[in-house]
Amino acid sequence: MCQTRQHSVCITASENTPAAFADASQKLSLPPGMTLIEEGSTPLASFNIVSGTIRLFKSLPDGRRQIIGFADAGHFLDLTSSDICNFGAETIDTVEVCRFFHPQLDHLLASHPAFKHQLMNRLTLRLAEAQEQMLLLGRKTAREKISTFLLSRILHQHSTADTTIIPVSLPMNRSDIADYLGLTIETVSRTLSNLRREKIIAVTSHHSINILAPDTLRKLASGQEHG
Repeated sequence: MCQTRQHSVCITASENTPAAFADASQKLSLPPGMTLIEEGSTPLASFNIVSGTIRLFKSLPDGRRQIIGFADAGHFLDLTSSDICNFGAETIDTVEVCRFFHPQLDHLLASHPAFKHQLMNRLTLRLAEAQEQMLLLGRKTAREKISTFLLSRILHQHSTADTTIIPVSLPMNRSDIADYLGLTIETVSRTLSNLRREKIIAVTSHHSINILAPDTLRKLASGQEHG
């Protein structure tokens, strides 16, 4: 059975049609630092992320680039709506994806309405996330930005998040986080250290933390508590 069905939009495939999804896709394992999507190229395929994390970015003419998001397991990178890739994507850690060349993807969308409906729902969610990112960059303080980012990592990694300790993976480096949030590396490190001292988070390794007080983090993200 194609593992794609266990993640994101492919879960909508009915039990008697998993072969159609397996036949329409190829599973790839990519090492860290590999380009998956080249900005400005012609899109030939879309990708469903099975495991790992990808950074999404846009480049400026002078070579600088802005990270516009991170894509984790369950994220579907749909490139069917444009004649050119308007962003780039590269792996942060080891990533497994299922690649759908567009002729096969078009056939799946036509023959599986539930798959198409779920894909549209996911695209609507991505639009909402983009709007939230505009608010985050434009109005929120550094403390609110970091708190919002950590909450988003919880939502991407856990189906539920109660008041117990919540482990969160941060495969991206501090520079990536700073770029994404419009902050300096120093501000990111200082803010995380403050949250640790206040026992809101605990740093378990360079790429993972535990959320110790999720309710407090939610208040910080919404601007209800300042410090």
